[in-house]
Amino acid sequence: MRRKAARIVRFVAASTLLFAYGSSAQVASPPPSVPAAASSAAAPSTTAPTAAAGEIPFASPRAAFVRTPSAPTAWGGPRSGSEATLSDRVVSYRIQARLDPAKHTVDGQQQLTWRNRSDRPVSAVFLHLYLNAFESEGSTFFSERRVLASQGGSRGIAEVKKGEWGYIDLGNVEQDGAALKWHYVHPDGGPATDHTVVRVDLAQPVPAGGSVTLDMNFHSQLPRVIERTGYVGSFHLVGQWFPKIGVLELPGERGATEPRWNVHEFHFNSEFYADFGEFDVRITAPHDYVIGAVGEQQGEPAPEGNELTWHFVQADVHDFAWMAAPGYQSIDGEYTGPGSPRVKVRVIYPAEYAASAKPVLKASIDSLAYFSSTLGPYPYKTLTAVVPPFNAAEAGGMEYPTFFTADSYRDVEPKTTNEYLLDFVTIHEFGHGYFYGLLASNEFEEPMLDEGLNEYWDDRMLRERKQVLYLTTPFWKFFGVEPPMPSFMLERMTARLRKPSDPLGENSWDRLSSADYATVYSRTATAMHDLEERLGKDVMEKAFRHYYDLWHFRHPSIADLQAAVAESSGKPEIVAQVFDQYVYGTARIDDSVTDIVSEEVLPLAGVSMKDGRRTEVSSDDNDKAVEKQREAWKKAHPDAAPGTGPFPWKTTVTVWRDGASVPQTLKVSFMDGSVETVRWNDDRRWARFAFTKPVKGASAELDPDRKIYLDANKLDDSRTVEANHAASKRWTADLAAVLQGLFSVLGTL
Repeated sequence: MRRKAARIVRFVAASTLLFAYGSSAQVASPPPSVPAAASSAAAPSTTAPTAAAGEIPFASPRAAFVRTPSAPTAWGGPRSGSEATLSDRVVSYRIQARLDPAKHTVDGQQQLTWRNRSDRPVSAVFLHLYLNAFESEGSTFFSERRVLASQGGSRGIAEVKKGEWGYIDLGNVEQDGAALKWHYVHPDGGPATDHTVVRVDLAQPVPAGGSVTLDMNFHSQLPRVIERTGYVGSFHLVGQWFPKIGVLELPGERGATEPRWNVHEFHFNSEFYADFGEFDVRITAPHDYVIGAVGEQQGEPAPEGNELTWHFVQADVHDFAWMAAPGYQSIDGEYTGPGSPRVKVRVIYPAEYAASAKPVLKASIDSLAYFSSTLGPYPYKTLTAVVPPFNAAEAGGMEYPTFFTADSYRDVEPKTTNEYLLDFVTIHEFGHGYFYGLLASNEFEEPMLDEGLNEYWDDRMLRERKQVLYLTTPFWKFFGVEPPMPSFMLERMTARLRKPSDPLGENSWDRLSSADYATVYSRTATAMHDLEERLGKDVMEKAFRHYYDLWHFRHPSIADLQAAVAESSGKPEIVAQVFDQYVYGTARIDDSVTDIVSEEVLPLAGVSMKDGRRTEVSSDDNDKAVEKQREAWKKAHPDAAPGTGPFPWKTTVTVWRDGASVPQTLKVSFMDGSVETVRWNDDRRWARFAFTKPVKGASAELDPDRKIYLDANKLDDSRTVEANHAASKRWTADLAAVLQGLFSVLGTL
């Protein structure tokens, strides 16, 4: 999900323009720490409810990064492509749904068939009822929202007014005609008023390797769109709308040592985790409604009175969502590439955002090509993108397999933030089809594997396209103000590198704040950028392709990512250092040049041996000799360049390390244009490097090629021997140019 990206980029753009051009507006300071009392009040208990004797326990409510690689046979082993199905299908859903657009409700009948992969009988299964996150302020979602979003700037913070709550009522549940009992449970120790997980007790246990079919009905009341799902006017984004079974993990899978139910409550920052399977969904809606959904549409919609029933089928995915709205238009395209079927690409959009349709279509097709060539071929036959309507920002930037929502703009001008954001959000939401869809990681416990790695790969694609963010609007562009910013530079600006609060590998809910959770995107992308600089661009691409080859249509952990990159790169020690510092820890980097001094190496006064005899040179005599040599040298070199003379120069540079160690390059420049470089690749807190040359030193710079983006402060990476006011003069000239333009406009009024 990337609505946060749009807010961040707009903030950076606005702040940059205001700062650069003399605005008195103040950039907001980082939010203060959440008070301990408030944090503990909303936090769930530290242990999951205890399982009864002989029953399968829940995954830990404090589960986060996994450090033990999964077994080679986890999830049925790597998918070679020669298997009968793309994924090891664990579950199938047959759903009949009817939309009431006036009440914003969906009534459904669902037949769910689930296979028990474990070596023991299962007497109860667990279902997610995600929509109940929006039924009241007593849910885990809203309880955490009060703490994590208390500083503002978060997604999902809209006020819910009367009549705008959402929920799902689970009706009858039957197994082979026998009515089953069910009740709410709290795997993470959340409030008793949370109703996002239910336990269903089976009439007959499911034997090891056996399957069970459950028939159920449900009633879903959509909320006014608040996060990921809901309605605005007649537009409906229907996500997380049906009862969905949890994941039964086995020993050797994502760090599990015994079978466990991974079925977390719906947390404020979390997204999802589910088994691969099949979906066969029929949706009935008014005849004038356009439907877009996960998967392939089966023929034309079938009329039923004043309604139409749309039929969609998709296998080898782990979720299903759809949109419905009247009067929407569509534009179609196609992608063909090695290893992929012919992919039908469709963009569905409202008339007011027609300008967004073609850019979304192009970015979608470009993304298909890039991800297919760098990771692995896109395996599905469809891709559907939806442009949300006005006032439905929370519906934008959301991903599901083969289906996503993009951003929306009335005007999309070249070299503006609108153009960049529309492309970026489209690429990002498509990219989830790989990192959340095909590499079906656990977004509850290890969100960096989806949001973070996807962000990194998106930035690589933008770099490949040579597409940068222009921090400007049509208004500022009129005055020629269009400073470009590469995507990776934007990431480091928003990554909170000075004082990271949480390891990147932490789960989605144990975070200081939602703003700190947002660094899962930017700090992961920055860390992967720096790892790429150390391993090499081609090596990193090879490593990620290896990771994808091993784990697509499975459920990798962070440990599996680390193992794949270490194995493929052949440099496990470098990979381990980066993961230990940033994924499993909260290390920071801030290396700086604290001092540079360049002095002539002059003859020294005192007593010395010469021709076997001690000779004394006084300070006065020494000074006279030095001056005499200087005068003689000037006469012999009337056009000598500055910084040269009869004596050599010793340039001494002091560097300081305030944080974790990282291999650095120190570049020292001299006044004749020559350069010396030295590696600083040890754990010393500070180091001093000296260079004796015939010419005076000019400047010293760490990381001259700008490879280390994790460095919290790049402004202290360099120093000059003499003061240099070029930067301040540049800003003054730019300010004068802008003011001149403004006064010219005023003069025409």
